[in-house]
Amino acid sequence: MTHSAHPSHDAVLRARVALLGSQALPVRQEVAAYRVLAQVSPLAYLPLLTDALHEYSRQEFADQPETALALRAEAVAAARRMYSMAPDRANLLVGALIRYKKQLTVMDRQAELDAVERELAQLG
Repeated sequence: MTHSAHPSHDAVLRARVALLGSQALPVRQEVAAYRVLAQVSPLAYLPLLTDALHEYSRQEFADQPETALALRAEAVAAARRMYSMAPDRANLLVGALIRYKKQLTVMDRQAELDAVERELAQLG
């Protein structure tokens, strides 16, 4: 995630208001809000960010494999961060790695697939 380390109070407030609004947000806006909020409340928002990034890659970038892969890699990074803070949330990381692995398989990226397989094996 290449976002500022400390989002402004206004950015946090805008993200919370967007998520609390009465209308469903497009997944792109959910991802943007979760990216901000994960910086200030990681335990609450990293799982939501992980899932939203997968949906974003699937819904908006199914025809753009490199972008979909980058979003799924970001989801894995968020899940790894969550796992480092809460090891009992290994299921989040496993799910993110499996979805990342599927995208790597579609793109026939064997070296990266092998690394994901090793990480999954370590997680059990």
